[in-house]
Amino acid sequence: MSEREYLAAVYTFSYFGPIRTKLLLSFFGNAGNIWNIDKNDLQKVGISSEKAQKFINYRNEFDLEKYFNRLNELDIGFYTYKDRDFPENLKGLSDEPLILYYKGRLKKSDKNAIAIVGSRKITSYGRDVASKFASELATYGVTIISGLAFGVDVAAHKACLDAGGRAIAVLASGLDLITPVSNSWLGEEIIKKGGAIVSEYPLSHMPQKSDFPERNRIISGLSKAVLIIEGARKSGTLHTASHAAEQGRQVFAVPGQITSALSEAPHYLIKNGAKMATSTRDILDELDMQLKVDSDAVEKIMPEGEDEIKILAMLEKEPLHTDEIIRLSGLDITIVSSRLTMMEIKGMVKNLGSGVYKKA
Repeated sequence: MSEREYLAAVYTFSYFGPIRTKLLLSFFGNAGNIWNIDKNDLQKVGISSEKAQKFINYRNEFDLEKYFNRLNELDIGFYTYKDRDFPENLKGLSDEPLILYYKGRLKKSDKNAIAIVGSRKITSYGRDVASKFASELATYGVTIISGLAFGVDVAAHKACLDAGGRAIAVLASGLDLITPVSNSWLGEEIIKKGGAIVSEYPLSHMPQKSDFPERNRIISGLSKAVLIIEGARKSGTLHTASHAAEQGRQVFAVPGQITSALSEAPHYLIKNGAKMATSTRDILDELDMQLKVDSDAVEKIMPEGEDEIKILAMLEKEPLHTDEIIRLSGLDITIVSSRLTMMEIKGMVKNLGSGVYKKA
Protein backbone atom coordinates (compact mmCIF):
# COMPACT_ATOMS: atom_id res chain seq x y z
CA MET A 1 0.00 0.00 0.00
CA SER A 2 1.22 3.48 -0.86
CA GLU A 3 1.04 6.37 1.59
CA ARG A 4 -1.71 8.07 -0.45
CA GLU A 5 -3.74 4.83 -0.42
CA TYR A 6 -3.34 4.58 3.35
CA LEU A 7 -4.48 8.18 3.67
CA ALA A 8 -7.56 7.44 1.56
CA ALA A 9 -8.30 4.41 3.73
CA VAL A 10 -7.96 6.39 6.98
CA TYR A 11 -10.19 9.12 5.56
CA THR A 12 -13.00 6.65 4.90
CA PHE A 13 -13.49 6.51 8.69
CA SER A 14 -15.88 9.44 8.88
CA TYR A 15 -15.31 10.28 12.55
CA PHE A 16 -11.74 11.40 11.91
CA GLY A 17 -12.57 14.06 9.29
CA PRO A 18 -10.02 16.52 7.85
CA ILE A 19 -9.03 18.34 11.05
CA ARG A 20 -8.70 15.27 13.27
CA THR A 21 -6.86 13.37 10.51
CA LYS A 22 -4.34 16.21 10.18
CA LEU A 23 -3.78 16.13 13.93
CA LEU A 24 -3.21 12.37 13.82
CA LEU A 25 -0.73 12.83 10.97
CA SER A 26 1.19 15.38 13.02
CA PHE A 27 1.40 12.92 15.94
CA PHE A 28 2.11 9.67 14.08
CA GLY A 29 4.02 10.90 11.03
CA ASN A 30 2.14 9.25 8.19
CA ALA A 31 -1.15 7.60 7.26
CA GLY A 32 0.34 4.12 7.26
CA ASN A 33 1.15 4.46 10.95
CA ILE A 34 -2.37 5.69 11.67
CA TRP A 35 -3.96 2.79 9.82
CA ASN A 36 -1.90 0.23 11.71
CA ILE A 37 -2.10 1.90 15.13
CA ASP A 38 -3.31 0.18 18.28
CA LYS A 39 -6.11 1.32 20.53
CA ASN A 40 -3.89 2.57 23.37
CA ASP A 41 -1.94 4.94 21.12
CA LEU A 42 -5.16 6.42 19.79
CA GLN A 43 -6.35 7.05 23.33
CA LYS A 44 -3.06 8.76 24.21
CA VAL A 45 -3.85 11.52 21.71
CA GLY A 46 -7.35 12.16 23.02
CA ILE A 47 -9.49 9.69 21.06
CA SER A 48 -12.06 8.20 23.41
CA SER A 49 -11.94 4.50 24.20
CA GLU A 50 -15.26 4.00 22.39
CA LYS A 51 -14.15 5.77 19.19
CA ALA A 52 -10.73 4.13 19.27
CA GLN A 53 -12.31 0.68 19.47
CA LYS A 54 -14.76 1.60 16.74
CA PHE A 55 -11.85 2.50 14.45
CA ILE A 56 -10.02 -0.76 15.24
CA ASN A 57 -13.15 -2.76 14.42
CA TYR A 58 -13.72 -0.73 11.25
CA ARG A 59 -10.11 -1.25 10.10
CA ASN A 60 -10.23 -4.99 10.74
CA GLU A 61 -13.34 -5.34 8.58
CA PHE A 62 -12.18 -3.01 5.80
CA ASP A 63 -10.90 -4.79 2.67
CA LEU A 64 -8.22 -2.46 1.29
CA GLU A 65 -7.63 -4.37 -1.92
CA LYS A 66 -11.32 -4.67 -2.69
CA TYR A 67 -11.90 -0.96 -2.11
CA PHE A 68 -9.18 0.24 -4.49
CA ASN A 69 -10.09 -2.35 -7.09
CA ARG A 70 -13.64 -1.04 -6.94
CA LEU A 71 -12.40 2.52 -7.58
CA ASN A 72 -10.55 1.29 -10.67
CA GLU A 73 -13.58 -0.62 -11.93
CA LEU A 74 -15.73 2.49 -11.66
CA ASP A 75 -13.05 4.70 -13.23
CA ILE A 76 -12.97 6.90 -10.13
CA GLY A 77 -9.69 8.58 -9.27
CA PHE A 78 -8.66 10.51 -6.20
CA TYR A 79 -6.24 13.23 -5.17
CA THR A 80 -4.72 13.70 -1.75
CA TYR A 81 -4.10 17.20 -0.45
CA LYS A 82 -0.36 16.60 -0.95
CA ASP A 83 -0.63 15.62 -4.62
CA ARG A 84 0.73 18.03 -7.20
CA ASP A 85 -2.53 17.89 -9.18
CA PHE A 86 -4.78 18.54 -6.17
CA PRO A 87 -7.12 21.40 -7.28
CA GLU A 88 -5.26 24.67 -6.94
CA ASN A 89 -8.15 26.59 -5.40
CA LEU A 90 -8.40 24.11 -2.51
CA LYS A 91 -4.71 24.14 -1.62
CA GLY A 92 -3.87 25.68 1.73
CA LEU A 93 -7.44 26.21 2.90
CA SER A 94 -7.88 25.50 6.61
CA ASP A 95 -10.87 23.32 5.81
CA GLU A 96 -9.52 21.64 2.66
CA PRO A 97 -10.54 18.00 2.16
CA LEU A 98 -7.59 15.65 2.51
CA ILE A 99 -9.02 13.34 -0.14
CA LEU A 100 -10.99 14.38 -3.19
CA TYR A 101 -12.51 11.67 -5.38
CA TYR A 102 -13.33 12.54 -8.96
CA LYS A 103 -14.99 10.95 -11.95
CA GLY A 104 -14.47 12.65 -15.28
CA ARG A 105 -11.78 15.21 -15.89
CA LEU A 106 -10.38 18.02 -13.76
CA LYS A 107 -8.21 20.63 -15.50
CA LYS A 108 -5.83 23.37 -14.42
CA SER A 109 -8.15 25.90 -16.05
CA ASP A 110 -10.77 24.98 -13.45
CA LYS A 111 -9.09 27.49 -11.17
CA ASN A 112 -11.17 30.01 -13.18
CA ALA A 113 -14.42 28.73 -11.72
CA ILE A 114 -17.56 30.38 -10.41
CA ALA A 115 -19.98 28.57 -8.11
CA ILE A 116 -23.66 29.21 -8.77
CA VAL A 117 -25.95 28.15 -5.94
CA GLY A 118 -29.37 28.93 -4.58
CA SER A 119 -32.75 27.59 -3.60
CA ARG A 120 -34.04 24.14 -4.47
CA LYS A 121 -37.51 25.72 -4.71
CA ILE A 122 -36.60 27.80 -7.72
CA THR A 123 -38.96 30.36 -9.31
CA SER A 124 -39.20 31.01 -13.04
CA TYR A 125 -37.21 34.20 -12.42
CA GLY A 126 -34.50 32.26 -10.60
CA ARG A 127 -34.31 29.70 -13.40
CA ASP A 128 -33.93 32.39 -16.06
CA VAL A 129 -31.26 34.22 -14.05
CA ALA A 130 -29.29 31.04 -13.25
CA SER A 131 -29.39 30.00 -16.90
CA LYS A 132 -28.31 33.44 -18.09
CA PHE A 133 -25.29 33.71 -15.79
CA ALA A 134 -24.20 30.08 -16.26
CA SER A 135 -24.40 30.15 -20.06
CA GLU A 136 -22.68 33.52 -20.41
CA LEU A 137 -19.89 32.68 -17.96
CA ALA A 138 -19.39 29.35 -19.70
CA THR A 139 -18.85 31.11 -23.03
CA TYR A 140 -16.01 33.03 -21.39
CA GLY A 141 -14.27 29.79 -20.48
CA VAL A 142 -15.34 29.94 -16.83
CA THR A 143 -15.98 26.56 -15.20
CA ILE A 144 -19.38 26.42 -13.49
CA ILE A 145 -19.54 24.64 -10.14
CA SER A 146 -22.66 23.62 -8.24
CA GLY A 147 -24.11 20.77 -6.21
CA LEU A 148 -26.38 18.86 -8.63
CA ALA A 149 -29.35 19.58 -6.35
CA PHE A 150 -32.79 20.54 -7.58
CA GLY A 151 -33.52 24.16 -8.44
CA VAL A 152 -30.70 26.61 -9.08
CA ASP A 153 -28.00 23.89 -9.19
CA VAL A 154 -29.66 21.96 -12.00
CA ALA A 155 -30.51 25.13 -13.95
CA ALA A 156 -26.88 26.29 -13.78
CA HIS A 157 -25.42 22.90 -14.74
CA LYS A 158 -27.80 22.47 -17.69
CA ALA A 159 -27.28 25.98 -19.06
CA CYS A 160 -23.51 25.57 -18.80
CA LEU A 161 -23.59 22.33 -20.76
CA ASP A 162 -26.00 23.75 -23.35
CA ALA A 163 -23.49 26.57 -23.94
CA GLY A 164 -20.69 24.06 -24.46
CA GLY A 165 -18.97 24.90 -21.16
CA ARG A 166 -17.29 22.93 -18.39
CA ALA A 167 -19.27 21.94 -15.31
CA ILE A 168 -18.22 20.38 -12.01
CA ALA A 169 -20.76 18.94 -9.58
CA VAL A 170 -19.78 18.48 -5.93
CA LEU A 171 -21.68 15.65 -4.23
CA ALA A 172 -22.40 14.77 -0.61
CA SER A 173 -22.38 11.06 -1.47
CA GLY A 174 -19.84 8.59 -2.72
CA LEU A 175 -19.34 8.82 -6.49
CA ASP A 176 -20.77 5.35 -7.00
CA LEU A 177 -24.09 6.76 -5.79
CA ILE A 178 -24.82 9.96 -7.69
CA THR A 179 -27.34 11.87 -5.60
CA PRO A 180 -30.04 12.94 -5.84
CA VAL A 181 -30.72 9.80 -7.86
CA SER A 182 -33.22 11.58 -10.10
CA ASN A 183 -30.41 13.90 -11.23
CA SER A 184 -27.89 11.12 -11.88
CA TRP A 185 -28.48 11.54 -15.61
CA LEU A 186 -27.19 15.10 -15.35
CA GLY A 187 -24.10 13.95 -13.46
CA GLU A 188 -23.38 11.48 -16.25
CA GLU A 189 -23.95 14.20 -18.85
CA ILE A 190 -21.44 16.47 -17.09
CA ILE A 191 -18.83 13.70 -17.28
CA LYS A 192 -19.70 12.87 -20.89
CA LYS A 193 -19.19 16.50 -21.93
CA GLY A 194 -15.74 16.79 -20.37
CA GLY A 195 -16.51 17.95 -16.84
CA ALA A 196 -16.40 16.06 -13.56
CA ILE A 197 -18.27 15.05 -10.45
CA VAL A 198 -16.28 15.19 -7.21
CA SER A 199 -16.69 14.27 -3.55
CA GLU A 200 -14.62 13.86 -0.42
CA TYR A 201 -16.82 10.97 0.68
CA PRO A 202 -15.84 7.32 0.11
CA LEU A 203 -17.64 4.75 -1.98
CA SER A 204 -21.09 3.72 -0.76
CA HIS A 205 -21.46 6.80 1.44
CA MET A 206 -25.10 7.89 1.60
CA PRO A 207 -25.47 11.60 2.39
CA GLN A 208 -26.64 12.64 5.84
CA LYS A 209 -28.15 16.02 6.63
CA SER A 210 -24.91 17.18 8.26
CA ASP A 211 -22.90 16.33 5.11
CA PHE A 212 -24.40 19.08 2.98
CA PRO A 213 -22.89 22.06 4.86
CA GLU A 214 -19.54 20.23 4.69
CA ARG A 215 -20.04 19.61 0.98
CA ASN A 216 -20.80 23.31 0.47
CA ARG A 217 -17.34 24.34 1.68
CA ILE A 218 -15.87 22.39 -1.26
CA ILE A 219 -18.22 24.09 -3.71
CA SER A 220 -17.00 27.50 -2.52
CA GLY A 221 -13.40 26.36 -2.07
CA LEU A 222 -13.08 25.15 -5.65
CA SER A 223 -14.28 28.52 -6.93
CA LYS A 224 -12.92 32.02 -7.42
CA ALA A 225 -16.27 33.40 -6.31
CA VAL A 226 -19.78 32.32 -5.38
CA LEU A 227 -22.93 33.66 -7.03
CA ILE A 228 -26.12 33.41 -4.96
CA ILE A 229 -29.42 33.22 -6.85
CA GLU A 230 -32.51 32.96 -4.63
CA GLY A 231 -32.68 31.46 -1.17
CA ALA A 232 -34.63 31.70 2.05
CA ARG A 233 -33.20 33.59 5.02
CA LYS A 234 -32.38 30.31 6.76
CA SER A 235 -31.00 27.95 4.12
CA GLY A 236 -27.98 26.05 2.89
CA THR A 237 -27.45 28.91 0.44
CA LEU A 238 -26.21 31.09 3.30
CA HIS A 239 -23.98 28.26 4.54
CA THR A 240 -22.18 28.29 1.19
CA ALA A 241 -21.86 32.07 1.30
CA SER A 242 -20.46 31.84 4.83
CA HIS A 243 -17.87 29.26 3.76
CA ALA A 244 -16.92 31.47 0.81
CA ALA A 245 -16.34 34.48 3.07
CA GLU A 246 -14.23 32.42 5.49
CA GLN A 247 -12.16 31.13 2.57
CA GLY A 248 -11.57 34.63 1.21
CA ARG A 249 -13.83 34.17 -1.81
CA GLN A 250 -15.88 37.00 -3.26
CA VAL A 251 -19.62 36.58 -2.77
CA PHE A 252 -22.03 37.93 -5.38
CA ALA A 253 -25.80 37.99 -5.06
CA VAL A 254 -28.51 38.64 -7.62
CA PRO A 255 -31.35 40.85 -6.31
CA GLY A 256 -34.86 39.50 -6.61
CA GLN A 257 -38.44 40.57 -6.12
CA ILE A 258 -38.89 42.22 -2.70
CA THR A 259 -42.18 40.36 -2.20
CA SER A 260 -40.57 36.93 -2.63
CA ALA A 261 -39.37 34.92 0.37
CA LEU A 262 -36.65 33.51 -1.89
CA SER A 263 -35.14 36.98 -2.22
CA GLU A 264 -34.35 37.13 1.49
CA ALA A 265 -30.94 35.41 1.29
CA PRO A 266 -29.48 37.45 -1.62
CA HIS A 267 -30.86 40.73 -0.22
CA TYR A 268 -29.44 39.92 3.22
CA LEU A 269 -26.05 39.20 1.68
CA ILE A 270 -26.06 42.42 -0.37
CA LYS A 271 -26.86 44.42 2.77
CA ASN A 272 -23.95 42.73 4.53
CA GLY A 273 -21.18 43.25 1.99
CA ALA A 274 -21.84 40.90 -0.91
CA LYS A 275 -21.46 42.40 -4.37
CA MET A 276 -24.69 42.89 -6.27
CA ALA A 277 -24.60 41.20 -9.67
CA THR A 278 -27.02 42.10 -12.42
CA SER A 279 -24.82 41.05 -15.34
CA THR A 280 -21.95 38.71 -16.14
CA ARG A 281 -19.71 41.73 -16.59
CA ASP A 282 -20.18 42.64 -12.91
CA ILE A 283 -18.44 39.38 -11.98
CA LEU A 284 -15.73 39.40 -14.62
CA ASP A 285 -14.77 43.01 -13.92
CA GLU A 286 -14.70 42.57 -10.14
CA LEU A 287 -12.48 39.50 -10.39
CA ASP A 288 -10.42 41.00 -13.22
CA MET A 289 -10.92 37.78 -15.13
CA GLN A 290 -9.87 37.98 -18.75
CA LEU A 291 -11.17 35.82 -21.54
CA LYS A 292 -9.82 32.32 -20.93
CA VAL A 293 -10.77 30.57 -24.15
CA ASP A 294 -8.57 29.98 -27.16
CA SER A 295 -9.75 29.79 -30.76
CA ASP A 296 -10.38 26.04 -30.54
CA ALA A 297 -12.47 26.49 -27.42
CA VAL A 298 -14.45 29.30 -29.05
CA GLU A 299 -15.20 27.06 -32.01
CA LYS A 300 -16.32 24.30 -29.68
CA ILE A 301 -18.51 26.57 -27.57
CA MET A 302 -19.99 28.53 -30.43
CA PRO A 303 -19.73 26.77 -33.79
CA GLU A 304 -20.88 28.78 -36.78
CA GLY A 305 -24.24 27.44 -37.79
CA GLU A 306 -27.88 28.17 -38.45
CA ASP A 307 -28.51 29.90 -35.11
CA GLU A 308 -25.68 32.36 -35.67
CA ILE A 309 -26.70 33.02 -39.26
CA LYS A 310 -30.31 33.58 -38.19
CA ILE A 311 -29.35 36.11 -35.51
CA LEU A 312 -27.04 38.03 -37.85
CA ALA A 313 -29.77 38.23 -40.49
CA MET A 314 -32.17 39.67 -37.94
CA LEU A 315 -29.66 42.38 -36.96
CA GLU A 316 -28.90 43.28 -40.57
CA LYS A 317 -31.35 46.20 -40.76
CA GLU A 318 -31.63 47.48 -37.19
CA PRO A 319 -30.57 46.90 -33.58
CA LEU A 320 -32.84 44.59 -31.60
CA HIS A 321 -33.43 43.87 -27.95
CA THR A 322 -32.61 40.35 -26.75
CA ASP A 323 -36.28 39.66 -26.02
CA GLU A 324 -37.17 40.57 -29.59
CA ILE A 325 -34.44 38.29 -30.96
CA ILE A 326 -35.79 35.43 -28.87
CA ARG A 327 -39.34 36.07 -30.05
CA LEU A 328 -38.47 36.37 -33.74
CA SER A 329 -35.97 33.52 -33.85
CA GLY A 330 -37.95 31.03 -31.79
CA LEU A 331 -34.72 30.03 -30.04
CA ASP A 332 -34.43 29.29 -26.34
CA ILE A 333 -33.35 32.18 -24.10
CA THR A 334 -30.16 30.39 -22.98
CA ILE A 335 -29.16 29.69 -26.60
CA VAL A 336 -29.70 33.30 -27.69
CA SER A 337 -27.85 34.64 -24.64
CA SER A 338 -24.82 32.41 -25.14
CA ARG A 339 -24.74 32.99 -28.90
CA LEU A 340 -24.86 36.76 -28.55
CA THR A 341 -22.08 36.69 -25.95
CA MET A 342 -19.77 34.65 -28.19
CA MET A 343 -20.68 36.68 -31.27
CA GLU A 344 -19.69 39.81 -29.33
CA ILE A 345 -16.36 38.18 -28.44
CA LYS A 346 -15.77 37.41 -32.12
CA GLY A 347 -16.59 40.99 -33.04
CA MET A 348 -19.66 40.02 -35.05
CA VAL A 349 -22.18 41.99 -32.97
CA LYS A 350 -22.00 44.95 -30.62
CA ASN A 351 -23.79 45.28 -27.30
CA LEU A 352 -25.37 48.76 -27.12
CA GLY A 353 -26.41 48.25 -23.50
CA SER A 354 -29.73 47.34 -21.80
CA GLY A 355 -29.91 44.13 -23.82
CA VAL A 356 -29.85 45.79 -27.24
CA TYR A 357 -27.52 44.43 -29.96
CA LYS A 358 -26.58 45.51 -33.45
CA LYS A 359 -24.45 43.96 -36.18
CA ALA A 360 -20.84 45.11 -35.88
